[in-house]
Amino acid sequence: MKNRLDNILESEKDLLSIYVMAGYPQRNDLMTILRGLEKAEVDFVEVGMPFSDPLADGPVIQDAGNVALDNGMSIKELFAQIKEMRKEITMPVLLMGYINPVMHYGIEKFAADAHSVGVDGLIIPDLPFDTYVKSYKALFDENSLHFIPLIAPQTPDERIKHIDAQAEGFIYTVASAGITGNIKTSEDYRTQYFERIRNLHLRNKTVIGFGIKDHASYTHACSHADGAIIGTAFIKHLKENGASEEAVGKFVRSIR
Repeated sequence: MKNRLDNILESEKDLLSIYVMAGYPQRNDLMTILRGLEKAEVDFVEVGMPFSDPLADGPVIQDAGNVALDNGMSIKELFAQIKEMRKEITMPVLLMGYINPVMHYGIEKFAADAHSVGVDGLIIPDLPFDTYVKSYKALFDENSLHFIPLIAPQTPDERIKHIDAQAEGFIYTVASAGITGNIKTSEDYRTQYFERIRNLHLRNKTVIGFGIKDHASYTHACSHADGAIIGTAFIKHLKENGASEEAVGKFVRSIR
């Protein structure tokens, strides 16, 4: 079943997604940030669900998650904050986080509540793709939630093709092995990896994440894929400039 994410992915423009941590910098900043991102015409947003043991997150996002937890953010609070968002927010919204708090919340209730507030997709890095297909795909489909798989440089071509054949939405192309905000591989290596993925002629669009931080890295990513995701750089910007709609818009303009 198509949702808002499918509609934006049908466009031919270079896609820009921004990651924001729910409950950061302040507990109730999320809706203000979403309004700013919508006005700045970001294509879709990833809302982080803070967790105490975020294995894929670098120190900046880990710190933001700890601040959010200290601010009292939880999945229940997140849903409460965005329950009316579709009255004013039209861009696709995805939730990104880890399987432990989702299971603690109750995965059936989580999927139903996510759908009811207008969430379009889920990124759960520690939920194996085959487990999703076997155990949760029917549940997520029932609630119009696309499960976004991640691939990395070490993912074999055949595995990527297997994922692409069953995935919906887009393929989250991790720019390098490691954690968010931390790129240690050479630019030549990354370029070869991006071109390898392009040459597979995947059914789904590819969006590059991890290490995209400014106009130059965004443009480079878009030259090899359908778009890019920016997280750490935006979290840093919020810490330094606050979460006003004006500050959010300024950041997006600097990228595009």
